Amino acid sequence: MSGLKTLFKQTFIYGLATVLPRMLSFLLVRLHTDESVLKSVADYGDVSLIFSYFVLFNVILAYGMETAFFRFFNKESDKDKVVGTSTISLMLTSLGFFVIALVFQNQIAKLIDIKVEYINLVIWILLLDALVIIPFAWLRANSKPMKYALIKILNVVINLGLNLFLLLWLKDLAIDSLVFESIYKPNFEINYIFIANLVASAFTLLLMLPFYFKVKFTFNKVLWKQMMRYAFPVLIAGVAFSINETFDRILLDKLLPEDIAKTEIGMYSACYKLALFMMLFATAYRLGVEPFFFSHAKSENPKKNFALILEYFVIFGAVILLVIIVFVDILKVIFIGNEAYWEAMWIVPIILLANFCLGIYHNLSVWYKITDRTKFGAYISVFGALLTLGLNFWLIPIISYKGSAIATLTAYASMMLLSYYFGRKYYPIPYNLKKIGMYFLLSVTLSMLSFYQFRENYIVGVSMLIVFLGIVYFAEQKVIKQLVRR
Repeated sequence: MSGLKTLFKQTFIYGLATVLPRMLSFLLVRLHTDESVLKSVADYGDVSLIFSYFVLFNVILAYGMETAFFRFFNKESDKDKVVGTSTISLMLTSLGFFVIALVFQNQIAKLIDIKVEYINLVIWILLLDALVIIPFAWLRANSKPMKYALIKILNVVINLGLNLFLLLWLKDLAIDSLVFESIYKPNFEINYIFIANLVASAFTLLLMLPFYFKVKFTFNKVLWKQMMRYAFPVLIAGVAFSINETFDRILLDKLLPEDIAKTEIGMYSACYKLALFMMLFATAYRLGVEPFFFSHAKSENPKKNFALILEYFVIFGAVILLVIIVFVDILKVIFIGNEAYWEAMWIVPIILLANFCLGIYHNLSVWYKITDRTKFGAYISVFGALLTLGLNFWLIPIISYKGSAIATLTAYASMMLLSYYFGRKYYPIPYNLKKIGMYFLLSVTLSMLSFYQFRENYIVGVSMLIVFLGIVYFAEQKVIKQLVRR
């Protein structure tokens, strides 16, 4: 139980580092969807499309080295060798990308149909973000969640503050002042959004610079090859995940008529954000649990702890799913005040459930990470990506963004089931499927009833929530009391 106590403590802090910044970034959704800031839903669609490419290239520039770092940091006796080798590797590849991307920025802009001025800013942001991957991983590996959390939170506070300054105060000054009239351009607000992101990323790297002065810059070629062999399947899995997570916006842009594509992307992306609560929980849990998996792989009876971890994840996830669904129409008013975006609310339960399945998949994935069978992670992720692409190509021309939401849920649910199937074969863990299945199915059933049959009927919705919480309490009261006492 002491190991689980540490896990919950770190998960809470990593959760704070993930959830609080993202909660602050929710204010950006409210800001960016305000018609006085970005003039149309299509403009927000433009921003969302660019961030979709961000996700893909962030994964490529990391190329699985973060996960490889955790594996070899816990495996090798010479920690400095692991830190130095992974740091030098990422520095060289990031700088190489930066130079190539700057040289060919005009061609890139033409290829993906995004203005070159945005591309230039994006290239700088990608470089700065890549250079802090290993420093952040080092903080996690050395159990320094407080410092990790503080820097992550400062990054988003700066980003948020600059967005407010540039898009509200400075925008008004630019429009009203004759001094700025000559340089005023349509959609300059989009530039401001990425300038704020760039400054925040630069400040984060500045705070991480002490790490680079501590590193022993020794490069071990043999170790690097071992890390790359481990990391390559993780890279493939990461690219596949980015396809599952954001490539639907790119496909919406390519497959829908040009006159409505950006508007559909804008509505879809804004409502997709309401599913971020589940994503935040799953991400925070993963950040806390990944180092735990590796460090406890050789402990006494690790499989029992791994089974309990998934059980607790499903319980918390089931509660979060139902809470969000019951109060989703209150949340939409708070975070997306512009009614022009609400047409896409249909997707919210689907995306929430998809991210719940993804979180379960991440917990199930322990088997291939600690047995060095990361190729299975790649296989499963590629299968999910192919399923996502196939369903998007089929459904988008028929039902637009609804098809993208259905494709996302289908892909993540399939990946979850495949991971369980192969895990049972190669590293069987005694999951309590009866209890896990009961919580999962009950929460999903009540959530779908609340949204599609009793939406905005808070008497029924809250009653469902109370019943579910009561079931959880009576079934888990012994564990709950034990955790509270500790």
